[in-house]
Amino acid sequence: MPLLAFIGTALVHGAELPPDPALQSQLQAALHDAGLQPALRDGRMSVALVDVSDPAHPRYAGLNDRHMMYAASLPKIAILLAGFEKISQGMMIYNPAVREMFVRLTRFSSNTDASRAIQSIGFDFIARVLQSDKYRLYDPAANGGLWIGKAYGGPNDYWKRDPLHNLSHGATAFQVARFFTLLAQGKLVSPEFSEEMKRILGDPGIEHKFVKGLAGLPRQIYRKSGTWGEWHSDAALVEAGDRRYVAVALMKDPKGGEALSGLIRKLDRVICGNAELNLAGRPEPSPSGLN
Repeated sequence: MPLLAFIGTALVHGAELPPDPALQSQLQAALHDAGLQPALRDGRMSVALVDVSDPAHPRYAGLNDRHMMYAASLPKIAILLAGFEKISQGMMIYNPAVREMFVRLTRFSSNTDASRAIQSIGFDFIARVLQSDKYRLYDPAANGGLWIGKAYGGPNDYWKRDPLHNLSHGATAFQVARFFTLLAQGKLVSPEFSEEMKRILGDPGIEHKFVKGLAGLPRQIYRKSGTWGEWHSDAALVEAGDRRYVAVALMKDPKGGEALSGLIRKLDRVICGNAELNLAGRPEPSPSGLN
């Protein structure tokens, strides 16, 4: 059964994402122009787009957005959130070493630092944060969402796969879009910690997928990606002057990384207009081929 249904029901708790018919039509057109309809039809891709230029009134569109998929390193954003929740509760000390650990596991997708952070924070604590009424970033009523059921190597690596889809590192585009929308609204933990999380997620250290696609444009990108075999994912809060948007894409395809680079340019145009006008004389960096 095709998974093209758009589900835009607002959540009572956390970020509300009311559906926007005009944005939905533009998103569908962008995916059509990118030639990604087969991946959508086959359930190999999910996408979400949120215009947060007015953070108090986000506009949302999605395709296959509650289809939970393996997301590799993208769910490391859940480690960051749970870490700051634990810090805010006085259960963990925030010092330069912890901050550098968070920077390495996000900007550079360090598996060693991700595992170290998971063991410091605790699988149970991370799961409780994701399923809490405050966030509901993993919600059975919304077909799941962000989940970390194992670390990224090292001792005590395995915990529990998600109860709905048996995934170790899973995500839905809808819930990842909610995470970055809450970030834009300053509602992750606190306004102060939201700003710190933005700083940590900024200045991406891996120049592929969304970062490669936006190279040469005057954009500030707060981002986390994931790669494992044919599984590719990327998610970002992008700022361009008075325009701001959240883009999320998860895909299973050998050429998914390049597909996401092309897709983000089309999504950027939906929100910001003709981005090509800003490209004169700006070279694109080469992809690093990292996670």
